[in-house]
Amino acid sequence: MASLKFKMEYVRQVYDRYHKVSKTIKAKILDELCKVCRWHRKHAIRVLSRPRPDRHPGPRHRAGVLKYHARTIPILAAIWKAAGYLCSQRLKAALPLWIGWAKKRFAFGADVEAELLAISPRQMDRRLDSYKRKVKRRLYGTTKPGLLLKRMIPIRTDFWDVKKPGFTENDLVSHSGGSEQGDFAHTLNNTDIKTTWVARRAILGKSKAAVVDGMTHVEQTLPFPLLGIDSDNGSEFINDLLYAFCRERPQGQKIQFTRSRPYKKDDNAHVEQKNWTHVRKLIGYDRYDTPQAVTAMNQVFDVLDLFQNLFQPSMKLAKKVRIGSRLIRRYDKPRTPFQRVLECPEHDVAKVQKLQVILGCTDPFELSEKVDRQLNRLYTLAARPSPTPREKIPAKTSPWRQWQFSRKIKQRRKIIQRSKGFNFKTKPKGDKAR
Repeated sequence: MASLKFKMEYVRQVYDRYHKVSKTIKAKILDELCKVCRWHRKHAIRVLSRPRPDRHPGPRHRAGVLKYHARTIPILAAIWKAAGYLCSQRLKAALPLWIGWAKKRFAFGADVEAELLAISPRQMDRRLDSYKRKVKRRLYGTTKPGLLLKRMIPIRTDFWDVKKPGFTENDLVSHSGGSEQGDFAHTLNNTDIKTTWVARRAILGKSKAAVVDGMTHVEQTLPFPLLGIDSDNGSEFINDLLYAFCRERPQGQKIQFTRSRPYKKDDNAHVEQKNWTHVRKLIGYDRYDTPQAVTAMNQVFDVLDLFQNLFQPSMKLAKKVRIGSRLIRRYDKPRTPFQRVLECPEHDVAKVQKLQVILGCTDPFELSEKVDRQLNRLYTLAARPSPTPREKIPAKTSPWRQWQFSRKIKQRRKIIQRSKGFNFKTKPKGDKAR
């Protein structure tokens, strides 16, 4: 078998001739090279296509890796953390809103600003990979179906392809801590389909009066008129009081009230997603069952509604494309819910002007820190489990020990035990003569 040194010497001999002859002669040279070196034809073509073996071009250099300023990535990580751990596409859209306030807070120059605005979403994923491993997620929820007014409230069967804001999906997120005994706090979550605007309100218990009070507060805070409510089949929504809240209004101001199909969570996919991203990830899974905890939770939601609707871009699903077995989702350009509200002519002018003033004079970093402080205060109000130990449950005796086996089974057990070497003492038989 030819050595590597011989093979490379032979390649040097045929290399110049291979690159000067016609295609027909190249085929013959390849045949000869494959026989001498015992190479595969494709491998021989690759060897002859490389630079000449006796040349030493030096070490290969990869394409230039973009080197950022020493402060660029730490500042990007600080913005990402303060913005609520956005994905790279949403973070890219949020940077123009945050860069001015970040420049005042971190005092960086124009070179760092240019790098922050020029960094791509893919580079953000690479640079922030070590930070993203620290985030943990869980999910929990409780809902029971209602029995009233189901025939009067129609099931929504059409797709949510609305053209104007005001049509919302609604749901309750429980904060029971794993125990449904007694009254505990719930979050009334409302998500607008057109603008992705989110409004939340904490209530104690889930009575129909508490839900209507929460809906009244939500309607007053929305920057557009409330036109439709779509809920699940829980009794907290399917009741006469919420039905009257929607229908007993002047002509032209009535609210469309629909419900989803039973046991079909995908019918309310928009609000189900916000239950996780806008409620559960922030409030957690502890139990809150006091009026003080509900008040503190509402204070958190008042700040969170401004922070997430004004400073956190979101993406909406534009269409789905199926290619064979693959389902590809296409999203629109990330924008904040407030930017989508401005594009709709149906918005409330007075409320929008007030929000524009808040947007111009509010530091998002301070708003994020305020949310953290209020969340820490809320966590101290969580109901803790009782320290008293649980009562010991007496051990149950096995029921088979009390069974009375038949005479046939007893004899069979004795035969098996004798075959294994067991000796049994039998009672002496009495003398029949006596």
